Amino acid sequence: MKIVENTYVPAHLAIEAMRDNGYKNTAYAVCELIDNSIQAHASHVHLLCAEAERQLSMRRTTRLEEIAVLDNGEGMSPEVLAMSLQFGNGTRLNKEQRTGIGRFGMGLPASSISQCKRVDVWSWKNGVDSAYHISLDVDEIKREHRSEMPEPRKKAIPYTYTKVVEDFGHSGTLVVWSKLDRLMWSKGETLVKHSESLIGRIYRKYINSSVLKIQKVVFDIDNPAKVSINRLAKPNDPCYLMSNTSCPEPFHSQPMFEPHGGTNFERRFSVAYKEDSHEIIVRSSVASLEARSGDNAGSTAHGKHAKDNVGISVVRAGRELELDQTLVSTSDPTERWWGIEIDFPPSLDELMGVTNNKQTARNFSDILSIISEITDAQRKGKDIDQIQDELQEEGDPRAPLIIVADYIYKQIITMRKLIKEQTKGMRSKEKRYQESDIEKKATTLTEERKKQGFMGGSDKDEVLPVEEKEKLITSRLVTSGVKEEEAQEIAAYTVSNNLKYSFTEASFESDAFFTVQPSGGALNILINRNHPAYENLIEALDGDSTMNDKDLKGRIDKASKGLRMLLAAWARFEDEIPDGARKDDIQDARKDWGRIAKKFLKN
Repeated sequence: MKIVENTYVPAHLAIEAMRDNGYKNTAYAVCELIDNSIQAHASHVHLLCAEAERQLSMRRTTRLEEIAVLDNGEGMSPEVLAMSLQFGNGTRLNKEQRTGIGRFGMGLPASSISQCKRVDVWSWKNGVDSAYHISLDVDEIKREHRSEMPEPRKKAIPYTYTKVVEDFGHSGTLVVWSKLDRLMWSKGETLVKHSESLIGRIYRKYINSSVLKIQKVVFDIDNPAKVSINRLAKPNDPCYLMSNTSCPEPFHSQPMFEPHGGTNFERRFSVAYKEDSHEIIVRSSVASLEARSGDNAGSTAHGKHAKDNVGISVVRAGRELELDQTLVSTSDPTERWWGIEIDFPPSLDELMGVTNNKQTARNFSDILSIISEITDAQRKGKDIDQIQDELQEEGDPRAPLIIVADYIYKQIITMRKLIKEQTKGMRSKEKRYQESDIEKKATTLTEERKKQGFMGGSDKDEVLPVEEKEKLITSRLVTSGVKEEEAQEIAAYTVSNNLKYSFTEASFESDAFFTVQPSGGALNILINRNHPAYENLIEALDGDSTMNDKDLKGRIDKASKGLRMLLAAWARFEDEIPDGARKDDIQDARKDWGRIAKKFLKN
């Protein structure tokens, strides 16, 4: 076989620079090898972590010695194997050959040397005994100034791996990394732990459809029969529409989210690019009420799982590139409760800006930033088609993506509103019981004032029969926009506990921040969710136990500023009233309210 010259690597002096090729961590580099296995139509991939107990300066510890990926794919002929470790060479460089996961022809060598100094590849097409071998060693290249590809030779699979995996298949490939010097994690268990979620998410569609099994094995390289981990990867779906996934109970066997838009949750776009038409699919989902029920769903196991899957899932040829967080409000814990997935074909790689390590789609991220920055004023009088035309006139090559990005942006806004209403409904119900001590205390203080001779207009109805009081309270709340079932529950709780006060949150069209509704002998304080004071006070202070100190401080600051703005608004209200009896009455009302507030707050 003829030796291929000047294609192994660039000059030997550049090999060290090429090791810094942008892989986020070891798990992403491993995924490049799994990509090759899928491209070779493998149905079973093993991630093999070979550990050894070694003596360090002061102690003995277990460390990774080798990492291997084994598949039962088609295998490579000696000619193709000779190209497999060449940078920028491969069998899928032309656009016409881009029909699957493969793309740039440099994933195997680039990902390998980003983590280790030596990579060995065995591949066979007619039984494992027919395996050919080739290797790349960074130290040898630098020492010997090599820049040529040696021809593959027949060589047996290492004994160690034949003891760990029984069936190597009629055809397949084994890639082994050794001289591991750039790993993110030094132990097999840690590598499996940190790669589990990522691998399950990136290849979820393959795993979910049973096209592919990915098996993770950690074993002792000195005693291959000693296996500490041996398990299959489960799908990790950031849209949470799959069943039997890695999501914790009770949503491990059932979807945690629901399709947003029902049967129309999947939107298909025909994108014109380079004189061809290409299809992009966008799918949307939002958390079910069951997923968010209970006390602080964000702190549950499934809530924490969702927190790690926040963003727009960018999927190329069924394989996820990344979770894009361009449109994510990272300080808002409720962002975990929606999901969006954009699925596009490899023919749109240049348009989407897919990087050579398949970790991001830069142009798509840029266009999301653009669409989020287009103001309402800029949109006024224009539809999205006109905005796209303007971008095309400016020569922006990303213009074909603007309609897709606009749709995604609007979907997220809609889902956030749904989640917010969902949150408010649940919070109202939870807080009704959590804050009953406030209502009871206020009731006690009111009884004291009544004994002092201060009577209220609602007091006369306290003597009515229980059923009538509940009916009056329910009717008044329903008229104000509270759902009947919720209104009945509030009325029953208020009357059965002999409460003078109850707090309810609802959305209603009014300039008032809250209204006071005397009915059935009680005072129902209805807080208006549509008023800006709600967002700046009530909502700002209704935190999440998963918030960090920075987020908590931000909410407190927001509430403090909101309260000051309310006082400033009152001051201006008084100031605009002409001098006279009405102004005197308003000032007296402020003083009287202050006196009662002083009494209530002191207790």
